[in-house]
Amino acid sequence: MNLDDTIVAWASATGPGARAVIRLSGPQAIEFATQIFQVPEGADLSLRRWHRGEIQLRPIDRRLPARLLVWPPPRTYTGQAMSELHFISSPPLVELVLTDLMKIGARAARPGEFTLRAFLNGRRDLSRAEAVQAVVSAGNRDELRAALAHLAGGVSKPLQQLRDDLLNLLADVEAGLDFVEEDIGFVSQREILLRLTHAMAHLTTLKRQVQKRSIAERPFRVVLTGLPNAGKSSLFNALTGSIDALVSPDPGTTRDYLTRCLTIGQTVIELMDTAGWQTPDSAIEEQAQRLGAEVAQYADLVLVCIESGRLPNDDEQERLRQTEPPVLGVATKCDLADPASGLLPTSARSGEGLETLRQRILSAAQNRPTSSWVPTVTRCLHHLDAALEALRRAHAASLQDDPPEILALELRHALDEIGATTGEVYTEDLLDRIFARFCIGK
Repeated sequence: MNLDDTIVAWASATGPGARAVIRLSGPQAIEFATQIFQVPEGADLSLRRWHRGEIQLRPIDRRLPARLLVWPPPRTYTGQAMSELHFISSPPLVELVLTDLMKIGARAARPGEFTLRAFLNGRRDLSRAEAVQAVVSAGNRDELRAALAHLAGGVSKPLQQLRDDLLNLLADVEAGLDFVEEDIGFVSQREILLRLTHAMAHLTTLKRQVQKRSIAERPFRVVLTGLPNAGKSSLFNALTGSIDALVSPDPGTTRDYLTRCLTIGQTVIELMDTAGWQTPDSAIEEQAQRLGAEVAQYADLVLVCIESGRLPNDDEQERLRQTEPPVLGVATKCDLADPASGLLPTSARSGEGLETLRQRILSAAQNRPTSSWVPTVTRCLHHLDAALEALRRAHAASLQDDPPEILALELRHALDEIGATTGEVYTEDLLDRIFARFCIGK
């Protein structure tokens, strides 16, 4: 892959739409764009700004209204000159523009090549480059929130500070190696132990932060929804073995949502009871409805509770058909009446169907799609564990008065593992595995 090439790609969603974005990066990114874009008279292309104009579609001799955005180097995403052409998203038009740019000399970008150039030019470290992929492929808001947090800096900045501290310690240790025979030391054993202890504590804290950001660490979230008096709270109490939810024949008893964790098999489930669907008649009821809708939106599984003895109404049928998040229809109070067809019959009073419901929830939890964020977390945790183990060996070496060469060796191991986390140390195979998962144009 030649970084001196100017690359081009369709960077927005494919298909018809309001706007298509064609992105270029490389030494001639601005020059190539202006060969097909009619630059307004007096436009200054040395500044970061956008220009309104037209693209000359040479194969069909037509002009296309468009905007050109330019970013002179080096303060760009990739560290190179960049430009973007924005115009109406029509696949045939996009293909014409891409063809023109490649005839001029641009090369079609490979998957993830824009972010790879950002990494190789020092504009992104490896963990933040992976966070770009996690943002693009986030499957829900929890994944997106975690990816954005890591993209904004995550553990990269604290790791860089820790790496600098260990480099300074290694420099002090290795400086003393030249004066071993004279018994001259640049750092005392007590100071070495203190600095290593601080580094281990810091690294342990960072490791916990990475673990918390893993979507796989969050319990599987199940939300009970339905009309007032549908039996949601009774089912909540029966599943959790508690009396946390207030049960009453009066509609609208639940105003807030309740949360309780339970374990099914070896899987932790977060169960939530929400207010019944109804037209709000007060500010409090309006807030209860809004909270219930938000909680259901973030669920991994929604249980739509329908009282036995009646058929689902139009609103309930529409909710039962939704697929994101997944929905399971549950007939409650089946000890009092026959459940509607297609619903899972349950009774909080007699216990009928509760074990079947638990198994359906467990099966959904075990089949939850693996987050795109997990590979990044797994890789980071592997290197952080190795770095922490190297620091422990360094601490033991210093405590036991081992030769300073051993201490220096363990410090270098720790630095290599930290460098592998952020990308100071990498292999071409690793970059291939990471950036091959990107889509073209990112």
